[in-house]
Amino acid sequence: MNVRRLIPTTALAGAVALGVVSLSACSGTSDAADKGSDGKLDVVASFYPVQYLAEQIGGGHVAVNTLTKPGVEPHDLELKPKQIGELGEADVILYLKGIQPAVDEAIAQAGVKNTVDAGTLTELEEHGTEVGHDHGSEEGHETHEGEAGADPHIWLDPVKYAEVAKGVGSALEKADPDHAADYRKNTEALVKKLGDLDTEFETGLKNTATKTFITTHSAFGYLAERYGLEQEGISGLDPESEPSPARIKELQDIAEHDKVSTVFFETLASDKTAKTLAGDTGLKTDVLDPLEGITEQSKGDDYIEVMQSNLAALKKALGAK
Repeated sequence: MNVRRLIPTTALAGAVALGVVSLSACSGTSDAADKGSDGKLDVVASFYPVQYLAEQIGGGHVAVNTLTKPGVEPHDLELKPKQIGELGEADVILYLKGIQPAVDEAIAQAGVKNTVDAGTLTELEEHGTEVGHDHGSEEGHETHEGEAGADPHIWLDPVKYAEVAKGVGSALEKADPDHAADYRKNTEALVKKLGDLDTEFETGLKNTATKTFITTHSAFGYLAERYGLEQEGISGLDPESEPSPARIKELQDIAEHDKVSTVFFETLASDKTAKTLAGDTGLKTDVLDPLEGITEQSKGDDYIEVMQSNLAALKKALGAK
């Protein structure tokens, strides 16, 4: 079963207040940021999912710099002193707390007024390794760095990602009111694209031979829940954690019971565990991209294209009709 628990609404409300309302004026001062010499809003994004939002919504009015370069595993990122120093000069910082501990710490120290945690713009839930439909066991559940198992992979659900997009659009409007109309227009266009993507997933995954998929990285809890699927993670929310022998045996049983055909691995982490499990069970392997970064190995040039590739891989693995 997909293990889920909503983060308390009172805590969420407080987080939203910190993430978005903090953009409001202090002591009567303006919300508008002091833009760079080129007249553009200087936006620092912690990694690709928030970089994509900044670029799509900001358009030609923003200069976006991402802390996580292509091909770098975001969870392991360590910032250089120069990067930390430059954080304090940003007009707007967009990040997602809980994904990158080193980044979280540096951003907290930077003290930039227009700082937005994308996790405060939607409801976070708890997901883990999803140890199997009727098994009911809590054993082996692993949590990500951060609050009590809150799953940060919100961008893999197009509906939640659209909610975050709206919040980012509002943040840019407040930081740069002169171009608020453009940010609003770009946000609406992006939300429509994400709505179309949601429809593609809903239609494509409606009728499948099985609802269960196995993946090395338990990043797809929101996606699975949105489209009525069952994610079975080899490891937990941390892609580098090692599964126990008991977990491997459990997955072998699940694969047989639920007629699973494929073990998915990701582009930025080792495929060794996936290939070992697949070899032991006679399964195939394929890529399911958690979209933490775009690389030469990515099956697409941007978020929409890679998500469409993920959909195609899921349809094939699940036997979509």
